[in-house]
Amino acid sequence: MEKLKFEFVMKSGEDPKTNTICITSITDADQRTFGIPESLQPIRFHEEIIRTKSFQKVKTTLKRRHDKRQVWITLSPELKRAYVDEDGNFEINGYLLEETQQQAPATESLSALTSVLESFVEMRRDIPRSQNLKNLSERFVLEKFTKKTSNGIQWMTAFETECARLGIEEDISKIETLKLFLEDSCLDWYSSMLMKHTVISDWLIWKKSFCDTYVDKGWSPVRYAMLFKYRQGSLLDYALRKEKLLLEVNKTIDKPTLIDLIATGLPNFIADKIDRGSLKNVEDLFNNIRGLEHLVNKRAFDKKTNLENNIKDKNTRERPCRICEKENKGSRYHPESVCWFKNKENNQFKREQIRSVNNSELEIELNEIDSKN
Repeated sequence: MEKLKFEFVMKSGEDPKTNTICITSITDADQRTFGIPESLQPIRFHEEIIRTKSFQKVKTTLKRRHDKRQVWITLSPELKRAYVDEDGNFEINGYLLEETQQQAPATESLSALTSVLESFVEMRRDIPRSQNLKNLSERFVLEKFTKKTSNGIQWMTAFETECARLGIEEDISKIETLKLFLEDSCLDWYSSMLMKHTVISDWLIWKKSFCDTYVDKGWSPVRYAMLFKYRQGSLLDYALRKEKLLLEVNKTIDKPTLIDLIATGLPNFIADKIDRGSLKNVEDLFNNIRGLEHLVNKRAFDKKTNLENNIKDKNTRERPCRICEKENKGSRYHPESVCWFKNKENNQFKREQIRSVNNSELEIELNEIDSKN
């Protein structure tokens, strides 16, 4: 009996998430192969094949996408009428099939590459949503939101900008990603929102609740940013810190105002050495500040030296006077250079020296008088 070889391949259906069995080609006993166009490949167009026992075996065998089998099927009168016309031409529902030529190596390589890419895309679809969002969140250029963040509305705008940049557009994806950027008590707010609205809700509801909760209507952050001044350490570290505080309060602040506010927080002897008219950008101010770091370091060194001297003098005053101890006068705390007993010894020594000198002169005069007599 006459037989035909049908090639069955598991491909994606109309919905990319579903699979369907397709017949891609038919080969006769003379090894002639006839390709079937993609529009007629799905198995639903091959009712006579579905009724065969061979197809049931194929259906059991093909489980994963891109699996394929070539199966010989004996032509029944119904199959022959479905695929071969009265002149021996191969057809499907009146569509004549064209005999295909043997694929060139380059085409085979391209087909293999296409198959690999399709497999990769399928694997990416199988990755859990949470893992995808976690990987994307690592690419966010955004600091986490905490209770110390001063401007919640500004932070939310930056969050939505990063979501748009990385292709996170679905509401549920934004809500899930938001949790990865919350810390401290903000996680309690997130848990409350989950209980009230669930994760399958409108993003605008979450956004409005977030902005209403964390909008800062007080003056405390503004006051802290404006009055923040240099205390110690690096001048550049102070300048960068104040710039961040000011931008957190108002991202649209103009450059001259930003420069003035940073400069007014510097020590006067530092700020007076900077030419205000030459500052066009904040970076110009930073460059000038870096060149004046040595002045702060010198002043810190002088203060350290004075402190060490004061400590040395203090230690000297707190040490018992050894002269007083030698005289058995008890423990008295004063510099030895001003000790009264030391001065007393010096005065006594001088008096004894003077007395001995006077006695020697008197003795000489008496001897001279005796010699004359």
